[in-house]
This record gives sequence, C-alpha cells and structure tokens, in this order.
Amino acid sequence: MKAQVQNMHGTRCIWDGGRNAQRRIPNPPSAIRDPQSGFTLIELMLVLVILATLAAIVTPRLTGQSKRAKVVAAQSQIAQMGTALDTFEIACGRYPTTTEGLFALLQAPADLPDWNGPYLSKNTVPLDPWGNDYQYRCPGQYNPDGYDLFSFGPDARQGGDDDISNWSEEVRK
Repeated sequence: MKAQVQNMHGTRCIWDGGRNAQRRIPNPPSAIRDPQSGFTLIELMLVLVILATLAAIVTPRLTGQSKRAKVVAAQSQIAQMGTALDTFEIACGRYPTTTEGLFALLQAPADLPDWNGPYLSKNTVPLDPWGNDYQYRCPGQYNPDGYDLFSFGPDARQGGDDDISNWSEEVRK
C-alpha cells in the first residue's frame, strides 16, 4: 500500500509501507494547477484595480490632447480662411460683405468682375472642428477696418472663454 505523506520538512513523499521508505516526488500531482480551476477572486480584483488605475491616469491626458488639437485646428482654419479673404480683397478691392459671407470665396458675387476664385482649395467652406459654421462679419465689430472671423468653440454659443477668433483678447475688452 502506497500513500502520499508530508515529512517534517514539508516535502511530499510516498510511503510504501516499508521501513522508512520514502521517495521525493519532484512535482506532486496536487502542485500542478488544474486548467479548469480558473482565477481566484483576489486575482481578478487585483487585475481590475490595476486596469482602473491605468485608465484613471491615461484617460484625462488623452482627453485634454483631443480638446487642444481641435482648438489648434480651428485656429489653423481661421488663418487659412483669413489668407483667402486677404487674397479676395487684393483681387476685388474689398472684403466680402456679411451678406455675401464666406461663400463669396467660392462663387463670384454678381457685382465683382475682378473676382478670380475660388479662393479656398477644397471648393467648400469648412466647418469648425465641432461641426458648426464659422461666423463672418464685415465690417467687423472687433476689426472695424477688416472683418471678424470666428468659431463659437466647443459650446457652440457666442461668448465665453472658448470662442476662437481672428482678433486678440485685448480688442474684445
């Protein structure tokens, strides 16, 4: 008769009934994990805590970069449309009126024989990064000798600190 026993050193041995006959078992069957046993609750909770910590660290950084990238994109588009408006003014002798709007950069207004457009490269007036129209006024409220070109920003409402424009903040105050 053979039986598994544990000696005083904690080593699993087989006892075969003989006189002090013991043999060490290098990998006893009970030490090998059963593939059907799965993970313990503690192991799962530890993994969840690690993932939650990583998400708490990484998510705000990525979110902030996305918001900043949209603001930079709006500033870049305003600068590009400003160049197109300046080119229109050089060719036609004036900026488009508020009524004509930015579409005058794509199609000639009726009373301008010197129009040499389209002045925008994609033959369309772009939307701001939040999917809204850019606002255009000529003569401008903040640039009375030129035009105001701006986006309402992420909140899509005029005013507040998130509007992006072609004038400086000192002029606004």
